[in-house]
Amino acid sequence: MRQMPPAGLRKLVSPIPGSPSPHGILGGCVDIVDVSDEHEMLGTEFLSLSCSGAHDWNWCPDPDTPPGPTEKTFDRPEVCTFPSITIYAGSQCSTIGQSYEEAVQRAREQLRMGEQRALEEWFMRDVLCPMAEDLTPGAAVPVPQGVAALEGWLAEAWGGQGVLHIPAAAAALTGCCNVVQPDGDCPRTLMGNGVIFGAGYALNVGPPDCSQAPPGEAWLYATGPIRVRREAPQIVPDTDAESVRYTVNQRFVLAERSFVVEVACCRAAAIRVSLCPC
Repeated sequence: MRQMPPAGLRKLVSPIPGSPSPHGILGGCVDIVDVSDEHEMLGTEFLSLSCSGAHDWNWCPDPDTPPGPTEKTFDRPEVCTFPSITIYAGSQCSTIGQSYEEAVQRAREQLRMGEQRALEEWFMRDVLCPMAEDLTPGAAVPVPQGVAALEGWLAEAWGGQGVLHIPAAAAALTGCCNVVQPDGDCPRTLMGNGVIFGAGYALNVGPPDCSQAPPGEAWLYATGPIRVRREAPQIVPDTDAESVRYTVNQRFVLAERSFVVEVACCRAAAIRVSLCPC
């Protein structure tokens, strides 16, 4: 039997590269804005559009039918406010084991591969959950029924195409009954709503108290269109000397970037579904 050489004699090769999930919150269903104005990274707000319903009015009412509205309705725009969040990835190694340039490259790659999941976790915990209306009718429902309820809410609350937010672990179940189908860079439902399959949505919390769903169940969300503002990745520290902690002879480097996730109408709905495929 051939023996393996000692570990110290093994050839060092380049690591295996990866690609972020194409259907996460930074994928094809979301408008991504690479900002040039750093003030946008302090948070944003806007006056919402298309969040109030239109109303019927009959100029010549039939006297034999129940009377309709006698006054026209004027809706005030809603102010939506969104915070910023910084996502980071850190690299640590001994000063003789990794150069500053290598540490920077590693931190950048960790951020590139991990920022989407971390952003999804934060978005579910700190934005979606506190914002959402719970549509669960007492107990968890099958995935198709949950999607149907969310799309009904979207049609009434938004009136146009929106986005469903579904944990990546439930993605395969949406293929049942053709609930979700591939459509270029953005999977879509029969109603035309985009679907984000988020690894970070495995956090699996929902309204009203942002507690986790029981085992075998998951929280699904719906919103109107969302927009993500992001800055360019930053390296901290930005010099070789500052990256070294001489007391422990270790090098520490961070790659980080800030995001603002905006939600149309600043509204969301959630429903708890069963992950049983039956």
